[in-house]
Amino acid sequence: MTTFFGNPGSTEETFLKDFPADFTYHLALQEASAIAIADGYAQATGKPAIVNVHTAAGLGNAMGNLITAFLNKTPLIVTAGQQTREMLLMEPWLTNVDATMLPRPWVKWAYEPARPEDVPAALMRAYATAVQAPAGPVFLSLPLDDWDKPLSGEALLRTVGHRVAPDMERLKSFADILSAASAPALIFGAAIDRGNGWPAAVALAEKLGAAVYAAPASERTPFPEDHPLYVGGLPFAIGPLADRLKGHDVAIVIGAPVFRYYPYVAGGYLPAGLTLLHISDDPAETSRAPVGDSLVADAVLATAALVDLVEKKERPARTIAPLAQRMAPHPARHPDAAPGGKDGVPMAADVFAALAEIRPDHAVLVEETPSNLADLHRWWPITEPASFFTFASGGLGWSLPASVGIALGERDTGRKRPVLMIVGDGSFQYSLQALWTAVQNDLPMVFIVLRNGEYGILKSFAVLEETPGVPGLDIPGIDIVSLARGYGCDAERISDLEALKARVTAGFAGNRPVVIEVPISPDIPPLI
Repeated sequence: MTTFFGNPGSTEETFLKDFPADFTYHLALQEASAIAIADGYAQATGKPAIVNVHTAAGLGNAMGNLITAFLNKTPLIVTAGQQTREMLLMEPWLTNVDATMLPRPWVKWAYEPARPEDVPAALMRAYATAVQAPAGPVFLSLPLDDWDKPLSGEALLRTVGHRVAPDMERLKSFADILSAASAPALIFGAAIDRGNGWPAAVALAEKLGAAVYAAPASERTPFPEDHPLYVGGLPFAIGPLADRLKGHDVAIVIGAPVFRYYPYVAGGYLPAGLTLLHISDDPAETSRAPVGDSLVADAVLATAALVDLVEKKERPARTIAPLAQRMAPHPARHPDAAPGGKDGVPMAADVFAALAEIRPDHAVLVEETPSNLADLHRWWPITEPASFFTFASGGLGWSLPASVGIALGERDTGRKRPVLMIVGDGSFQYSLQALWTAVQNDLPMVFIVLRNGEYGILKSFAVLEETPGVPGLDIPGIDIVSLARGYGCDAERISDLEALKARVTAGFAGNRPVVIEVPISPDIPPLI
């Protein structure tokens, strides 16, 4: 790992001194951005990333996006400096008082070496822990004076496997249940995309002739959305999800939890008569599932093995209407509304329809616009692997910096796919410092900031939860264009859709990031 991300402080400078000329350090202006940029980079490259933050204060800033990295199952090695060992007992300024507790429970392992001589071995263990299933971030607290101590012996390198093979006897029993089903359903999760598993998922679906769903609130797209067996994402709530699965006698969830739910809508977990099976490489997911029989295994290895184990059968054709909103967890507010918005201000759907017209080949979409998910997914189907990214945690502020990391990964891998980031004006404020990192790296990205002047998704929750009069749901008075220009981006406000298409096309052909603020008519989408 020769690419570092971070925001250094005084307790990290000894770690970074004499930084090697063949290493790269990507500076972020705030630790939350550093974590998310590294997360995006690791997902784009398929390799773990290392992030350096500043003792307790910097780790505290990073925690929101560290939670997302944990739930994204992204392998990160997060290091933070610690005060000099000679002063730790006195807890001087900038001491991380309980260093291994602060990041928990959102890391797989947290450690402060007992001796300076243990630092290299601790880094090796951190790497092994981060990449082994289920992948995720780890944390090391490193006292600033450790780097001047001699190492006893050589630093040892070793390799570890990171995929968990299925118990074939149990997998065969799953295959027999699927083969005997009259109306099977396949529910794929983000692990399919993380593991390059689209071909295996398609092969299994076609052999079974099964309807394919995306697991609710999946952070990556697990199946081609233009495939005739794909019927869309599952709802995000208990009762509606069970209703959506009515008519199936067997369903198997592969590479996702059972299930992600929010908000709470009462009901049975499953419709009557449905047998649920579950495969995940994460024992925590399989153990906490409220229903279903589980198997711990790598999602893609298990899917590929199931292709050989299930029997191909001709099943009666079933008509399941594909959802217009594809994998979005809730429907559009006005799915059939005529274009034009209100008073000449476009609706979000108009913007997405216009962007779809000039969508470049192999484009990567990163989103954080919870108020407009249904319209976005309707107009922007995901038809290629690893071309859609969002956050698994529900915590805002990840996607904008993550898109910068993804664009860096596209450049460093040589794929150089164009990256489009669509973000709401509220979400934009959480980690906008990452724009500076995009500018410093001359990344040809396009950021679309949808300006509705409100937290629209919270107004949707206010309707569902019957809580009128909640303060703080409107956000007037923000000059997005000036903010973006302040970080060095090309930026402008565009409401004309033809002008928008032309500017986005030029942005993808350019050599620096472009931020476009697009005013849209306020709307309150349904959550169910």
